[in-house]
Amino acid sequence: MRRKPGRYGESGIKSDINVTPLVDVCLVLLIIFMVVTPLLSNSKVVLPETRTPDMLPEREGQLTVSIQADGGVSLGSRRVAEADLASALREMHARSPEREVVVKGDRRLSYQQVRQILRQVNAAGFAKAGLATEKRKK
Repeated sequence: MRRKPGRYGESGIKSDINVTPLVDVCLVLLIIFMVVTPLLSNSKVVLPETRTPDMLPEREGQLTVSIQADGGVSLGSRRVAEADLASALREMHARSPEREVVVKGDRRLSYQQVRQILRQVNAAGFAKAGLATEKRKK
């Protein structure tokens, strides 16, 4: 039995790269990342409700300090130990002193715990700090 010589030489083996499976895998990974990324926020904070909260726009340079119900504190998306919070705030203030701070305290926390974090924000040198709330549902 003798093979007929094909277009690709005597062996008949095709050595072209097939990129279709690679593109399929990349598209599936892209879709997975697009779905999962919004769910990755560390902020599991249930904000207190008010009747008429003042709507302040979220700005790009704002620093968000989140206090979870278990007492854990996050700066932006980075979790920080409470003992390291003051030094981390001072470091961020040294980088950009005009930055605004938004404190998101879980509604199940006592006001004393939220006030303690606000004091640390103030002691770090930030002049503009605010508390985030949600509009009360009727």
